[in-house]
Amino acid sequence: MRGTRLAELMDVIVLAGGFGTRLRPWTLHTPKPLIPILDRTMIEHVVSILPEEMVDKVLIAAGYGIEQMREHFAALDLPYEVIIVEETEPLGTGGAIANCREHLGEGTCCVINGDLLTSLRVDEMLRAHKAAGTLASISLWEVEDPSRFGVADFDSESTRIRRFQEKPPREEAYSNLINAGTYLLEPEVFDRMPEGAFSMERVVFPVLAEDGELSGFPFEGHFVDAGTPESYIEAVQTSIGNQAWVRGNSAEQNNWFGDCVVVDSTSKVSGSAVDSDCNIGDSCSIVSSALLNLVSVESGASISGCMIGHNAQIGEGCNLQNVVIDHGAIVPAGHAQNGGMFPTAD
Repeated sequence: MRGTRLAELMDVIVLAGGFGTRLRPWTLHTPKPLIPILDRTMIEHVVSILPEEMVDKVLIAAGYGIEQMREHFAALDLPYEVIIVEETEPLGTGGAIANCREHLGEGTCCVINGDLLTSLRVDEMLRAHKAAGTLASISLWEVEDPSRFGVADFDSESTRIRRFQEKPPREEAYSNLINAGTYLLEPEVFDRMPEGAFSMERVVFPVLAEDGELSGFPFEGHFVDAGTPESYIEAVQTSIGNQAWVRGNSAEQNNWFGDCVVVDSTSKVSGSAVDSDCNIGDSCSIVSSALLNLVSVESGASISGCMIGHNAQIGEGCNLQNVVIDHGAIVPAGHAQNGGMFPTAD
Protein backbone atom coordinates (compact mmCIF):
# COMPACT_ATOMS: atom_id res chain seq x y z
CA MET A 1 0.00 0.00 0.00
CA ARG A 2 1.19 3.51 -0.81
CA GLY A 3 -0.76 5.04 2.04
CA THR A 4 -4.11 6.79 2.19
CA ARG A 5 -3.07 10.42 2.75
CA LEU A 6 -4.03 12.67 -0.18
CA ALA A 7 -1.25 14.51 -1.93
CA GLU A 8 -1.64 18.26 -1.53
CA LEU A 9 -1.20 19.00 -5.22
CA MET A 10 -1.26 17.10 -8.47
CA ASP A 11 -0.75 17.80 -12.13
CA VAL A 12 -3.60 17.41 -14.61
CA ILE A 13 -3.47 16.41 -18.29
CA VAL A 14 -6.44 17.35 -20.47
CA LEU A 15 -6.58 15.33 -23.70
CA ALA A 16 -7.65 17.76 -26.40
CA GLY A 17 -5.82 16.49 -29.48
CA GLY A 18 -8.79 15.86 -31.77
CA PHE A 19 -9.91 18.07 -34.63
CA GLY A 20 -13.58 18.11 -33.58
CA THR A 21 -14.72 17.14 -37.07
CA ARG A 22 -18.23 16.24 -35.90
CA LEU A 23 -18.76 19.81 -34.66
CA ARG A 24 -17.91 21.47 -37.96
CA PRO A 25 -18.22 24.15 -39.21
CA TRP A 26 -17.66 25.69 -35.75
CA THR A 27 -14.39 23.81 -35.31
CA LEU A 28 -13.06 25.06 -38.63
CA HIS A 29 -12.59 28.40 -36.85
CA THR A 30 -12.11 27.42 -33.21
CA PRO A 31 -10.49 24.38 -31.60
CA LYS A 32 -13.09 22.20 -29.89
CA PRO A 33 -11.81 22.93 -26.34
CA LEU A 34 -12.62 26.63 -26.88
CA ILE A 35 -16.19 26.14 -28.13
CA PRO A 36 -18.56 27.96 -25.76
CA ILE A 37 -20.95 26.14 -23.46
CA LEU A 38 -23.04 28.91 -21.91
CA ASP A 39 -20.57 31.62 -20.84
CA ARG A 40 -17.39 29.52 -20.63
CA THR A 41 -15.39 27.34 -22.98
CA MET A 42 -15.83 23.59 -23.08
CA ILE A 43 -12.42 22.99 -21.52
CA GLU A 44 -13.19 25.33 -18.61
CA HIS A 45 -16.28 23.25 -17.86
CA VAL A 46 -14.17 20.08 -18.07
CA VAL A 47 -11.58 21.25 -15.54
CA SER A 48 -14.20 22.77 -13.25
CA ILE A 49 -14.65 19.33 -11.64
CA LEU A 50 -11.13 19.66 -10.21
CA PRO A 51 -10.90 21.12 -6.71
CA GLU A 52 -8.61 24.13 -7.22
CA GLU A 53 -6.66 23.43 -4.03
CA MET A 54 -5.57 20.06 -5.49
CA VAL A 55 -4.23 21.33 -8.81
CA ASP A 56 -0.63 22.45 -9.37
CA LYS A 57 -0.65 22.77 -13.15
CA VAL A 58 -2.89 21.84 -16.06
CA LEU A 59 -1.29 20.46 -19.22
CA ILE A 60 -3.45 20.61 -22.34
CA ALA A 61 -2.38 18.00 -24.89
CA ALA A 62 -3.49 19.59 -28.14
CA GLY A 63 -2.87 19.17 -31.84
CA TYR A 64 -4.94 22.00 -33.33
CA GLY A 65 -5.52 25.67 -32.52
CA ILE A 66 -2.42 25.83 -30.33
CA GLU A 67 -1.93 29.60 -30.50
CA GLN A 68 -5.63 30.30 -29.96
CA MET A 69 -5.53 28.22 -26.80
CA ARG A 70 -2.36 29.87 -25.56
CA GLU A 71 -3.88 33.31 -26.06
CA HIS A 72 -7.13 32.27 -24.40
CA PHE A 73 -5.55 30.88 -21.26
CA ALA A 74 -2.99 33.68 -21.00
CA ALA A 75 -5.92 36.08 -20.63
CA LEU A 76 -7.59 34.11 -17.81
CA ASP A 77 -6.91 34.60 -14.12
CA LEU A 78 -6.54 31.01 -12.94
CA PRO A 79 -5.15 29.66 -9.65
CA TYR A 80 -2.91 27.19 -11.47
CA GLU A 81 -0.44 27.20 -14.35
CA VAL A 82 -1.67 26.14 -17.81
CA ILE A 83 0.79 24.68 -20.32
CA ILE A 84 -0.21 23.79 -23.90
CA VAL A 85 1.70 20.66 -24.96
CA GLU A 86 1.67 20.42 -28.73
CA GLU A 87 1.20 17.19 -30.68
CA THR A 88 2.90 17.60 -34.04
CA GLU A 89 1.30 14.33 -35.18
CA PRO A 90 -1.59 12.23 -33.85
CA LEU A 91 -0.33 10.25 -30.86
CA GLY A 92 -3.42 8.46 -29.56
CA THR A 93 -4.49 8.73 -25.94
CA GLY A 94 -1.38 7.01 -24.62
CA GLY A 95 1.11 8.86 -26.79
CA ALA A 96 -0.49 12.18 -25.85
CA ILE A 97 -0.14 11.38 -22.15
CA ALA A 98 3.48 10.22 -22.56
CA ASN A 99 4.23 13.41 -24.51
CA CYS A 100 3.45 15.41 -21.35
CA ARG A 101 5.84 13.50 -19.11
CA GLU A 102 8.64 16.10 -19.04
CA HIS A 103 6.24 18.67 -17.59
CA LEU A 104 4.93 16.44 -14.80
CA GLY A 105 5.98 16.34 -11.18
CA GLU A 106 6.69 13.17 -9.22
CA GLY A 107 3.26 12.56 -7.75
CA THR A 108 -0.06 11.19 -8.96
CA CYS A 109 -1.38 12.85 -12.10
CA CYS A 110 -4.96 13.16 -13.27
CA VAL A 111 -5.92 12.70 -16.94
CA ILE A 112 -9.26 13.97 -18.28
CA ASN A 113 -10.73 13.68 -21.79
CA GLY A 114 -11.22 17.22 -23.03
CA ASP A 115 -14.84 16.94 -24.15
CA LEU A 116 -16.37 15.33 -21.06
CA LEU A 117 -18.72 17.10 -18.67
CA THR A 118 -19.21 14.94 -15.59
CA SER A 119 -20.30 15.07 -11.98
CA LEU A 120 -17.26 13.05 -10.93
CA ARG A 121 -15.73 14.03 -7.58
CA VAL A 122 -12.02 13.85 -8.32
CA ASP A 123 -11.11 14.31 -4.66
CA GLU A 124 -13.16 11.23 -3.74
CA MET A 125 -11.66 9.28 -6.63
CA LEU A 126 -8.16 10.22 -5.52
CA ARG A 127 -8.92 9.11 -1.98
CA ALA A 128 -10.17 5.74 -3.25
CA HIS A 129 -7.15 5.42 -5.55
CA LYS A 130 -4.73 5.94 -2.69
CA ALA A 131 -6.64 3.46 -0.54
CA ALA A 132 -6.52 0.83 -3.30
CA GLY A 133 -2.78 1.30 -3.75
CA THR A 134 -2.81 0.56 -7.48
CA LEU A 135 -0.75 2.20 -10.21
CA ALA A 136 -3.83 3.52 -12.01
CA SER A 137 -7.53 4.16 -11.50
CA ILE A 138 -10.29 4.76 -14.04
CA SER A 139 -13.64 6.48 -13.48
CA LEU A 140 -16.53 4.17 -14.43
CA TRP A 141 -20.05 4.91 -15.68
CA GLU A 142 -22.91 2.49 -16.28
CA VAL A 143 -24.55 2.45 -19.73
CA GLU A 144 -27.11 0.28 -21.47
CA ASP A 145 -24.93 -0.49 -24.50
CA PRO A 146 -21.18 -0.53 -23.77
CA SER A 147 -20.06 -1.55 -27.28
CA ARG A 148 -18.76 1.95 -28.20
CA PHE A 149 -16.56 2.23 -25.12
CA GLY A 150 -13.82 0.65 -23.06
CA VAL A 151 -15.45 -1.88 -20.72
CA ALA A 152 -14.34 -2.89 -17.23
CA ASP A 153 -14.72 -6.23 -15.49
CA PHE A 154 -15.01 -4.58 -12.07
CA ASP A 155 -14.82 -6.25 -8.66
CA SER A 156 -16.73 -3.98 -6.30
CA GLU A 157 -15.25 -5.58 -3.18
CA SER A 158 -11.58 -5.06 -4.07
CA THR A 159 -12.32 -2.06 -6.39
CA ARG A 160 -9.96 -3.74 -8.88
CA ILE A 161 -10.64 -3.94 -12.61
CA ARG A 162 -9.87 -7.60 -13.35
CA ARG A 163 -10.03 -7.25 -17.13
CA PHE A 164 -10.37 -4.36 -19.55
CA GLN A 165 -11.61 -4.50 -23.15
CA GLU A 166 -11.92 -1.73 -25.75
CA LYS A 167 -15.18 -1.45 -27.76
CA PRO A 168 -16.29 -5.09 -27.61
CA PRO A 169 -19.40 -6.45 -29.36
CA ARG A 170 -22.31 -5.91 -27.01
CA GLU A 171 -22.81 -9.61 -26.37
CA GLU A 172 -19.14 -10.06 -25.43
CA ALA A 173 -18.85 -7.10 -23.05
CA TYR A 174 -17.60 -7.92 -19.55
CA SER A 175 -20.13 -5.54 -17.98
CA ASN A 176 -22.10 -2.34 -18.52
CA LEU A 177 -19.45 -0.26 -16.73
CA ILE A 178 -17.46 1.84 -19.18
CA ASN A 179 -14.32 3.94 -19.06
CA ALA A 180 -15.66 7.39 -18.17
CA GLY A 181 -12.61 9.28 -19.33
CA THR A 182 -10.83 10.34 -16.13
CA TYR A 183 -7.69 8.51 -14.98
CA LEU A 184 -5.35 8.73 -12.02
CA LEU A 185 -1.83 7.57 -12.82
CA GLU A 186 1.23 6.97 -10.69
CA PRO A 187 4.62 7.83 -12.25
CA GLU A 188 5.46 4.12 -12.67
CA VAL A 189 2.76 3.85 -15.35
CA PHE A 190 4.91 5.94 -17.69
CA ASP A 191 7.64 3.28 -17.50
CA ARG A 192 5.18 0.83 -19.06
CA MET A 193 4.40 2.99 -22.05
CA PRO A 194 5.86 2.27 -25.51
CA GLU A 195 7.34 4.90 -27.79
CA GLY A 196 5.27 6.80 -30.34
CA ALA A 197 1.52 6.68 -30.89
CA PHE A 198 -0.55 4.20 -28.92
CA SER A 199 -3.85 3.77 -27.09
CA MET A 200 -4.00 3.62 -23.30
CA GLU A 201 -7.22 1.65 -23.61
CA ARG A 202 -5.77 -1.03 -25.89
CA VAL A 203 -2.12 -1.18 -24.81
CA VAL A 204 -1.70 -0.11 -21.18
CA PHE A 205 -4.94 -0.65 -19.28
CA PRO A 206 -5.41 -4.36 -20.17
CA VAL A 207 -1.89 -5.17 -18.93
CA LEU A 208 -2.35 -3.16 -15.73
CA ALA A 209 -5.61 -5.03 -15.12
CA GLU A 210 -3.90 -8.41 -15.56
CA ASP A 211 -1.24 -7.33 -13.07
CA GLY A 212 -3.82 -6.25 -10.48
CA GLU A 213 -2.70 -2.63 -10.78
CA LEU A 214 -5.89 -1.07 -12.16
CA SER A 215 -8.71 0.19 -9.93
CA GLY A 216 -12.17 1.43 -10.83
CA PHE A 217 -14.25 4.26 -9.41
CA PRO A 218 -17.96 4.10 -10.36
CA PHE A 219 -19.90 7.34 -9.93
CA GLU A 220 -23.41 8.66 -10.56
CA GLY A 221 -24.89 11.99 -11.56
CA HIS A 222 -24.14 13.08 -15.11
CA PHE A 223 -21.70 12.07 -17.84
CA VAL A 224 -21.82 13.83 -21.22
CA ASP A 225 -19.36 13.46 -24.09
CA ALA A 226 -19.83 16.75 -25.93
CA GLY A 227 -18.23 15.59 -29.17
CA THR A 228 -21.30 15.53 -31.45
CA PRO A 229 -24.00 18.14 -32.11
CA GLU A 230 -26.58 16.07 -30.24
CA SER A 231 -24.32 15.54 -27.21
CA TYR A 232 -23.18 19.18 -27.33
CA ILE A 233 -26.81 20.24 -26.88
CA GLU A 234 -27.07 17.70 -24.05
CA ALA A 235 -23.98 19.28 -22.45
CA VAL A 236 -25.57 22.72 -22.76
CA GLN A 237 -28.78 21.52 -21.14
CA THR A 238 -26.89 19.71 -18.38
CA SER A 239 -24.93 22.89 -17.67
CA ILE A 240 -28.17 24.87 -17.52
CA GLY A 241 -29.63 22.32 -15.10
CA ASN A 242 -26.56 22.58 -12.90
CA GLN A 243 -26.50 26.40 -13.12
CA ALA A 244 -22.92 26.14 -14.39
CA TRP A 245 -22.44 29.73 -15.45
CA VAL A 246 -20.70 32.86 -14.15
CA ARG A 247 -22.63 35.56 -15.99
CA GLY A 248 -26.08 35.67 -17.53
CA ASN A 249 -29.11 34.14 -15.86
CA SER A 250 -31.59 31.33 -15.94
CA ALA A 251 -34.93 31.97 -17.52
CA GLU A 252 -38.21 30.10 -17.57
CA GLN A 253 -38.49 26.81 -19.50
CA ASN A 254 -34.99 25.65 -18.48
CA ASN A 255 -33.12 28.25 -20.49
CA TRP A 256 -29.95 30.29 -20.01
CA PHE A 257 -29.78 33.83 -21.39
CA GLY A 258 -26.70 36.01 -21.69
CA ASP A 259 -26.86 39.80 -21.37
CA CYS A 260 -29.17 41.99 -23.48
CA VAL A 261 -31.23 39.16 -25.02
CA VAL A 262 -34.49 40.32 -26.59
CA VAL A 263 -37.28 37.77 -27.11
CA ASP A 264 -40.64 38.83 -28.54
CA SER A 265 -43.50 38.03 -26.20
CA THR A 266 -45.16 35.86 -28.85
CA SER A 267 -42.15 33.56 -29.17
CA LYS A 268 -41.30 30.49 -27.13
CA VAL A 269 -37.80 29.41 -26.06
CA SER A 270 -37.28 26.18 -24.13
CA GLY A 271 -34.30 24.04 -23.12
CA SER A 272 -31.91 26.41 -24.87
CA ALA A 273 -28.91 28.68 -24.34
CA VAL A 274 -29.15 32.14 -25.90
CA ASP A 275 -26.01 34.23 -25.53
CA SER A 276 -25.64 37.99 -25.31
CA ASP A 277 -27.14 40.51 -27.74
CA CYS A 278 -29.40 38.02 -29.51
CA ASN A 279 -32.71 39.19 -30.93
CA ILE A 280 -35.61 36.79 -31.46
CA GLY A 281 -38.54 38.12 -33.44
CA ASP A 282 -42.25 37.37 -33.15
CA SER A 283 -43.92 33.96 -33.33
CA CYS A 284 -40.65 31.98 -33.19
CA SER A 285 -40.08 28.58 -31.62
CA ILE A 286 -36.62 27.72 -30.30
CA VAL A 287 -36.26 24.32 -28.65
CA SER A 288 -33.17 22.45 -27.36
CA SER A 289 -30.73 24.71 -29.18
CA ALA A 290 -27.65 26.84 -28.53
CA LEU A 291 -27.38 30.34 -29.96
CA LEU A 292 -24.08 32.14 -29.58
CA ASN A 293 -23.92 35.93 -29.28
CA LEU A 294 -25.28 38.45 -31.79
CA VAL A 295 -27.72 36.01 -33.46
CA SER A 296 -30.88 37.41 -35.00
CA VAL A 297 -33.95 35.25 -35.65
CA GLU A 298 -36.69 36.68 -37.83
CA SER A 299 -40.41 36.16 -37.27
CA GLY A 300 -42.00 32.75 -37.60
CA ALA A 301 -38.76 30.77 -37.51
CA SER A 302 -38.79 27.28 -36.01
CA ILE A 303 -35.49 26.02 -34.60
CA SER A 304 -34.96 22.68 -32.88
CA GLY A 305 -31.75 20.88 -31.83
CA CYS A 306 -29.54 23.43 -33.58
CA MET A 307 -26.13 24.97 -32.91
CA ILE A 308 -26.20 28.54 -34.23
CA GLY A 309 -22.89 30.38 -34.51
CA HIS A 310 -22.29 33.94 -33.43
CA ASN A 311 -23.56 36.77 -35.64
CA ALA A 312 -25.71 34.37 -37.70
CA GLN A 313 -28.95 35.64 -39.22
CA ILE A 314 -31.95 33.30 -39.44
CA GLY A 315 -34.50 34.45 -41.99
CA GLU A 316 -38.26 34.72 -41.64
CA GLY A 317 -40.16 31.44 -41.55
CA CYS A 318 -37.10 29.16 -41.53
CA ASN A 319 -37.56 25.58 -40.32
CA LEU A 320 -34.27 24.21 -38.97
CA GLN A 321 -33.82 20.92 -37.16
CA ASN A 322 -30.52 19.48 -35.91
CA VAL A 323 -28.39 21.83 -38.03
CA VAL A 324 -24.98 23.30 -37.17
CA ILE A 325 -25.03 26.85 -38.53
CA ASP A 326 -21.74 28.61 -39.14
CA HIS A 327 -20.66 31.89 -37.57
CA GLY A 328 -21.88 34.82 -39.62
CA ALA A 329 -24.11 32.64 -41.81
CA ILE A 330 -27.18 34.20 -43.43
CA VAL A 331 -29.98 31.66 -43.68
CA PRO A 332 -32.51 32.88 -46.28
CA ALA A 333 -36.18 33.29 -45.48
CA GLY A 334 -38.19 30.09 -45.74
CA HIS A 335 -35.15 27.79 -45.73
CA ALA A 336 -35.93 24.30 -44.40
CA GLN A 337 -33.23 21.83 -43.36
CA ASN A 338 -33.01 18.76 -41.18
CA GLY A 339 -29.49 17.72 -40.16
CA GLY A 340 -26.09 18.65 -41.53
CA MET A 341 -24.53 22.08 -41.54
CA PHE A 342 -25.22 25.48 -43.06
CA PRO A 343 -23.69 26.54 -45.26
CA THR A 344 -22.97 23.07 -46.59
CA ALA A 345 -19.23 22.32 -46.66
CA ASP A 346 -17.62 22.41 -50.09
